[in-house]
Amino acid sequence: MIIRAVIFANGKAGDYGILSTILREGDTLIAADGGAKHLRKMGLVPEVLIGDLDSIPLREVKRLEALGTKVFRFPVEKNETDLELALDYALDQKYTEIMILAPFGGRLDQTLGNITLLMRPDLKGIDIRMDDGHEALILIRDQATLEGTPGDPISLLPVGGDVKGVTTKGLLFPLTGETLFLQKTRGISNRMITESVKIRVKEGSLLCIHTRQRI
Repeated sequence: MIIRAVIFANGKAGDYGILSTILREGDTLIAADGGAKHLRKMGLVPEVLIGDLDSIPLREVKRLEALGTKVFRFPVEKNETDLELALDYALDQKYTEIMILAPFGGRLDQTLGNITLLMRPDLKGIDIRMDDGHEALILIRDQATLEGTPGDPISLLPVGGDVKGVTTKGLLFPLTGETLFLQKTRGISNRMITESVKIRVKEGSLLCIHTRQRI
């Protein structure tokens, strides 16, 4: 089984119950600064805590250190966000699967900055996804499989240019080798008709947003 890095960002968590189902046995848990609060609420201890640590109380840092967490502290005045530092760490450790939890919500600039991290060239070939327990996001450069519930909205957004050769299986409005244009909204609000959806692209980068239905 491939060991996956799971990074907890300092955004909002939509549903801790769903987040817990996303975790796998053997995952390496990484807290990006204040993201450690989500782990504590879930009764978990991160293997790594990284960032400038301005969003986590010192007593919590000491508690985690006593429990064996490796702490990497950076200056507050830095060029990278805490999430980017955590992502750099995961890449340095050669993980080929990375899940980022609670990356959305709060400040719009932080949310957009987190999403743009997916577009890093050095992430090509790595299965990297974001999830807050309500919405999941993945940048598709080749192909991807999504699991969900029939009726769940799926939106496909081109980034960086037009996306060619888009083929889907398991969506209400299928695409077969088609082009999605950067400045068009054709890919918004499709829906799953099966529990598993497959999406493939031949050229370009496609941002896929999966919204779970609220029950």
